[in-house]
Amino acid sequence: MRVEKQVYGEEAMEHLGSLLSAMLKEGGVVYLKGDLGMGKTTLVRGMLKGLGYQGPVKSPTYTLVEPYDLLGLEVYHFDLYRLSNPEELEYIGVRDYFTQRSLCFIEWAEMGYGFLPEADLIVSITMISQGRSVIFDAHTEKGCSVLSAF
Repeated sequence: MRVEKQVYGEEAMEHLGSLLSAMLKEGGVVYLKGDLGMGKTTLVRGMLKGLGYQGPVKSPTYTLVEPYDLLGLEVYHFDLYRLSNPEELEYIGVRDYFTQRSLCFIEWAEMGYGFLPEADLIVSITMISQGRSVIFDAHTEKGCSVLSAF
């Protein structure tokens, strides 16, 4: 299943994330694809705000993962851009992050190939004339149920 949206501006990207967050309250794995500066972290910020998080949201480019604890839902935002070898994920205990009550957003997931679980959703963000095209592809039954409610 696939859903495509067009967004124009940072506020619109956050709003889209907020709308999507309502369907992700049960957790899941979301891969975020797109070049640098496309709005992946902005979309995550919107999803976190939609889940009730009020603090700052920064890209975990240098830390690899930023944790957020929200009403019994453990949220992890990964940025694997600087990963030099997928095996490095074993050193941070990556498998421990993926539980029944976790929601994991993963930027640059291709850098962790072989060490990450299958994505429920893959979100691809590309540039269009004055904004962004955001394509949501479901890859599991959970992903399909999220998109059908979206």
